[in-house]
Amino acid sequence: MKLSCLVGMLIASAAAISAADMNSNDADFMKKAAKGGMAEVELGRMAVQKGASAQVRDFGSRMMTDHSKADRELMALAASKGVELPKSISLGEDVSVAHLKMLSGKSFDEAYVKMMVDDHKEDVAAFQKEANGAEDPDVKRFAEKTLPTLQSHLDKIQAIQSEMSRQGSSR
Repeated sequence: MKLSCLVGMLIASAAAISAADMNSNDADFMKKAAKGGMAEVELGRMAVQKGASAQVRDFGSRMMTDHSKADRELMALAASKGVELPKSISLGEDVSVAHLKMLSGKSFDEAYVKMMVDDHKEDVAAFQKEANGAEDPDVKRFAEKTLPTLQSHLDKIQAIQSEMSRQGSSR
């Protein structure tokens, strides 16, 4: 047997053992984070293209940048653990994308901002839970490292939502 084949088999075996040893909650977290991250990038792209306000477009751009970076880190982590991540967003996220595609102007901004507030509340809670309770130290580190960015996204989008509400009530 060629050495390269043997090395490939050993790497595949190590990944399979690593995935088998990984806590299913940690693996599930990684899969959900991957789906969510892909959705945030796609929705961010839409916000850049369709957002009526500069704040929404800027926030969408930040989503594309920050979540693309986190997605790359997560893919590398998953590969090292032998966890296969989903290649596309889930049906629920796909429905959200479809809904936003039908909107434009102020109605797009309002729906996008509400969606981002709701999503980031869920994301912060999930990453906090994983940062506190992950069994795998690398997954725990990823959650801890990503959490402040998600919290800053939540703070920013809530500020945008508040400003939009003030503007709407001052008319």
